Amino acid sequence: MGDRYTVISADCHAGGQLQEYRAYLEPRYRDEFDTWAATYEIPYDDLKGPNGSRNWDSARRRRELEDDGIVAEVIYPNTVPPFYPKASLALQPATTDATELARRWAGLQAHNRWLADFCADAPGRRAGIAQVTLHDPVASAAEVRWARGAGLRGVLLPGAPPGSGLRPLYDPVYEPIWLACEETGLPVHSHSGSAVPDYGDGPVDNVMFLVEVTWWANRNLWHLVFGGVLERHPGLHVVFTEQGTAWVPERLATLDYFHGRMAASSGSQEEEWGREVVGAMSLTPSGYWRRQCHLGSSFIRPAEVPLRHAVGIDKIMWGSDYPHRESSFPYSRLALRLSFAGVDPAEVRAMVGGNAAALYGFDLDALQPIADRIGPTVAELATPVEPAQIPPDADRCPAFAGAT
Repeated sequence: MGDRYTVISADCHAGGQLQEYRAYLEPRYRDEFDTWAATYEIPYDDLKGPNGSRNWDSARRRRELEDDGIVAEVIYPNTVPPFYPKASLALQPATTDATELARRWAGLQAHNRWLADFCADAPGRRAGIAQVTLHDPVASAAEVRWARGAGLRGVLLPGAPPGSGLRPLYDPVYEPIWLACEETGLPVHSHSGSAVPDYGDGPVDNVMFLVEVTWWANRNLWHLVFGGVLERHPGLHVVFTEQGTAWVPERLATLDYFHGRMAASSGSQEEEWGREVVGAMSLTPSGYWRRQCHLGSSFIRPAEVPLRHAVGIDKIMWGSDYPHRESSFPYSRLALRLSFAGVDPAEVRAMVGGNAAALYGFDLDALQPIADRIGPTVAELATPVEPAQIPPDADRCPAFAGAT
């Protein structure tokens, strides 16, 4: 172990160019894809402009991440897969049409196959997160097993918010997915933005989305805990990404409070409603957190770092959110200094790379020569940041909020 940190971003995003996906579709969908793609307009400017290629240009991506001090990454989706109206992390317009659902599923599978090849282009440095569909848990379970064989490292849970027409995550209908993830060792992921209902697109709607988006992703925690998913599948691991860090201690305390009331508050309303549920639980909510949960602490803010022991040093995985507008790129070294100056280097080493390596199977010995070349030094991250050192445009990243 050298004097440089091995930085692994546990939250990055990528996807193929629209036409790239064609080759990854089952042949029976390619003519339909041609018709669809001929008139489809990508709805996001950042995927059409000069920086759109950060999503699929492997050499550019490797170069820019190295310039930012990052040696490896966990990759969530970003671009629009075939037959999707918008990026797959977001709630899609509802459809009960079986043909359209089949097309969308084919599009997700095409993305997964593109992603497997994209990760293979940088051996040992990219951990891809496969996508599944809640509309067909059995097919999704088969896709989880395919993903494991293809070298992908995790599974992204799409949201099931009110209005989506889907059963909530605590419903037993999803048992095939949990079983497949437990058997393959692939952690399931809840990423901010993927569990939000349709708010509309007015000015106040957008504000409500911003204020509440992380809560909807947090919500998956108590669905999986009180729904018995983590009890029935003790080998299943769950990652909560880009949802902040400070929410965890208070939320766990609240969940433990309700658990205690439901378990032992004789004659209370909580006990009447909850005793059957908690009677089937062998742990408290915070116990399940310690045993099975992890946190993708994207651009962790300086004010959140003092809570690291309450969250769990072994749970926190720093992420840059490259290439999104709010990412710490190209100022990740500065963001790391801002958050971690004064923190024990052993703890920093775990949070900026070691924990992600353990969960996703990155080989730290193999990554060490790259870290020795481009990683931030221990002395560098121990140096406090002066407000004057922060570029004006860094404020777009939450890590720098209030620092200038």
